[in-house]
Amino acid sequence: MTRIDAHHHIWDLSRRPQTWLDPPEMSPVRRDFTLSDYADAAAGAGIGTSVLVQVLPDAEETREFLSTAARSDVVAAVVGWADLTRPDLAAELAALAASPGGDLLRGIRHLVQGEPDPRWLARNDVRRGLRQVAAAGLSYDLLVLPHQLPAAIETVRALPELSFVLDHVAKPPIARGGMDPWAGLIRELAASPNVTCKLSGMITEARWDDWDAARLRPYAEVVLDAFGPDRLMFGSDWPVCLLAGSLPAWAGAADTLLAGAGLSPGERDAVFRGTAARVYRL
Repeated sequence: MTRIDAHHHIWDLSRRPQTWLDPPEMSPVRRDFTLSDYADAAAGAGIGTSVLVQVLPDAEETREFLSTAARSDVVAAVVGWADLTRPDLAAELAALAASPGGDLLRGIRHLVQGEPDPRWLARNDVRRGLRQVAAAGLSYDLLVLPHQLPAAIETVRALPELSFVLDHVAKPPIARGGMDPWAGLIRELAASPNVTCKLSGMITEARWDDWDAARLRPYAEVVLDAFGPDRLMFGSDWPVCLLAGSLPAWAGAADTLLAGAGLSPGERDAVFRGTAARVYRL
C-alpha cells in the first residue's frame, strides 16, 4: 500500500519571493520546487498521496495551492493560511472553501515559530480565530518551537473542540543533543486527546551533515511513547528536508525508527497512512 506524506511544500520564486531562503545556508533550496518535482521524489519513497502545506502568511498562496491540488493526482488535502486575528475570519474561511479546489482545504497553519511573543497562541484574538477554524470543520497545524509549547498546551486544553496537529515534533534541539524541557512538554501536550503529531522535520533539526537514525531515535521514542502510532503521522517536509537528506533517505530513517521501536505492521501503517487519512479526511 502506498504511503501518505502529511507535510510537504512547493514554491515558485518568480511568483512569490521567499525571504526566509535568503541566508547563505539555505542556498541548496533557493530555487523553484514544483509539484512535478515533488511527485518524482515521493514516488521514490513509496508515497502516493500527500498533504500540501502553506509556506507564507499569504491567503493568495493558499488559493493557488487549492487550485493546484484540484488538478493533482497526488495532493489530496491542503493546509492553508488565514489571519486568525481578523474579525471576519469566518467569512474568509468560507471564501477559501468556495474557491476552486476549496473542498480540499483541511486545515489552517500560522508560522507561530516566528512570533516574538512566546504566548501568542494564548492571545484572546488568536483563540477567537481558532474557534472559528473549529467551527469551519478544519484542523489547525501547530508550528511551534520548544519555548512556545507551554502556550500551546494551554491552548489545546482551552479548545477541546479543535483538532490540533503538531508539526515537526516541535523542533527539539537534536543537533545539540538536548531533551529537556522539550520531552516533558511533549508529554504534557500529548495528554490532550485533540492533538496529533507529525513525525517530520527531524533531520533538519539534527546536524545536516552528520545524522542517522540512531541520533534521532531518542526523540522519536518520546513522541511514540507520548502520542502512540494512532496519533502520529509521517511527513517529509520536502523540499526543506533536502538541506539534510533526500525524501527517500528520511523515509528510510523513519522506517528504521518504527521498526526499532517494535511496532507491528498495523501500527507502522497507522503512522504512514492511517492517522493522516483520519485527521485530514483523505
